[in-house]
Amino acid sequence: MINLLQAAAAAAPAEPQPGFMQQYSFIIMIALMVLVLWLFMWRPEAKRRKQMQAFRDGLKKGDKIITAGGIYGVVKEVKETSLLIEVDSNVTLRIDKNMVVADNSDLQRQ
Repeated sequence: MINLLQAAAAAAPAEPQPGFMQQYSFIIMIALMVLVLWLFMWRPEAKRRKQMQAFRDGLKKGDKIITAGGIYGVVKEVKETSLLIEVDSNVTLRIDKNMVVADNSDLQRQ
C-alpha cells in the first residue's frame, strides 16, 4: 500500500513556480489597503483633531460653548487644563477643556 502511494506521488507532475506578480501580489494588496486607510481614515481624523485642539487652545473669556454632555455655557475663566463656565446666573461649573466640543456662536450663525 505504501509503495502505491509513493509511486503515485512520484508520478504527479511538479507544480509550476509562481511568477513575480503571483509572489508579491499579497504584499502589494496589503500595502494598497494601508494606503487607502491612511488617505480616507487616519489623515482626516488627525486633521480634525488638530482643528479641535486649536479651537480649545483659543478659548477665551466670554466665548459661548457646548460641552460633550450637551451643556451650554459661557466661559468665565480659562486655565491650562480646565474651564470655569457659567451655565445660568450664579451657576458655574468647572469642566475639563477636552470636553468642549462646539462653539455656540457658530451654531447660531447656521
